[in-house]
Amino acid sequence: MDKLQAVEERVAHLIRSVDELSEVVARQDAEIRRLSRFVGQLVEREADREAAQGSIPLADQRPPHW
Repeated sequence: MDKLQAVEERVAHLIRSVDELSEVVARQDAEIRRLSRFVGQLVEREADREAAQGSIPLADQRPPHW
């Protein structure tokens, strides 16, 4: 095997690795976006629940040691 062929094989392997990693990053980005929307919905739901009870939202309450 000559040096050029060895380099071509390594480049092909690296290209495949980069493509695979790009797919992983794209899937992770989609999952992070989905989870961020879900957390936002949970925060809104909790704020609505606290408002319906007429209590001070937990985020606005002073810690017990104050």
